[in-house]
Amino acid sequence: MAHFDKTKPFNDLPPIPPQKDLETKVILFKTIKASRALAQLNGAIRNLPNPSLFLDSLHLQEAKASSEIENIITTNDDLYKAVVADKKFDNPATKEVISYKEAIWLGLKRLEEKPFITTNLCIEIVQCIKQNTSGIRTSIGTTLSNTKGEVIYTPPSGEDVIREKMANLEKFVNQDNNIDPLIKMAISHYQFEAIHPFSDGNGRTGRILLLLQLKLEQLLDIPALFLSEYIIKHKKEYYKHLRNVTEKGNWTDYILYMLDMVEQTSIQGLNRLESIVALMDSTGAKIKEQLPKVYSKDLVEVLFKLPYTKRQSLMDIGLGTPKTVGNYLIELEERGFLKSVKVGKEKLYLNHELMKILEQG
Repeated sequence: MAHFDKTKPFNDLPPIPPQKDLETKVILFKTIKASRALAQLNGAIRNLPNPSLFLDSLHLQEAKASSEIENIITTNDDLYKAVVADKKFDNPATKEVISYKEAIWLGLKRLEEKPFITTNLCIEIVQCIKQNTSGIRTSIGTTLSNTKGEVIYTPPSGEDVIREKMANLEKFVNQDNNIDPLIKMAISHYQFEAIHPFSDGNGRTGRILLLLQLKLEQLLDIPALFLSEYIIKHKKEYYKHLRNVTEKGNWTDYILYMLDMVEQTSIQGLNRLESIVALMDSTGAKIKEQLPKVYSKDLVEVLFKLPYTKRQSLMDIGLGTPKTVGNYLIELEERGFLKSVKVGKEKLYLNHELMKILEQG
């Protein structure tokens, strides 16, 4: 273990994989539990009639939580309105969260084109999050401090050093190295955060990479998992475990934390998915019974794609003229399925029961 001085650039950050056996009994036992929970969630998503239906909502939730870890705060209400409304939201936090969601989609699209996680992909992701042209850190003197302003870590310095460490990470992520994929994901995440390749956006890029690795390892076909929610709830431990790997070489507790994150968020994700599907079924049945002329399977799907909808959303999928779909929405509101709200000159309709499920942490 190299002697660690938190005030000096950690250019001695060891390459991965770590030179120790991490597949201990306790870690493997936890890996089995996490893998099982993840497989159940993946199976449930696969069995949905339209697996991509809820993705927008789920990715916005992940984006909101991941941004919150960096103290970029927005409300669900602002966020979903901003996505649906024509009126441009000038709240910078909401904008950044939406950019983050776009960065998740961008990462997934790139993986489908080429199933590799590369330094260039990381740069593309951070540029999408930050909406700028930032690249690998070149400035000297980057340090990480705690809330009291004390330096707790100084990442490697020098573009060549950073690129060399990223090349090692890239090789580790993309090679088959006989390490369980969830343990591999945890190791890669630590290494990325320790390299800290960008001047801003490292945490968020690192959390998108977690989802991309699950996809790359074919553990989750559709990344519908709120990993960041767990980190928010256990934020102190998250940073403590990362630091303890750096300062004490304690990989075990950190890996157990990451496996617990996968297990707990998979269980929660499955419960949330089941609640949304049950609500969708019962709402569909009630609309069919109370408003048979309004009901269609497509209508119910559009009401569950995002919590807010509007006339244009119904017209886009061919449900009728502006007048017809306007009447549908009015009738749905009268029966209590939706609540209308004015945003600028526009009228949006909220599926309040769906929002309630998304709000439950």
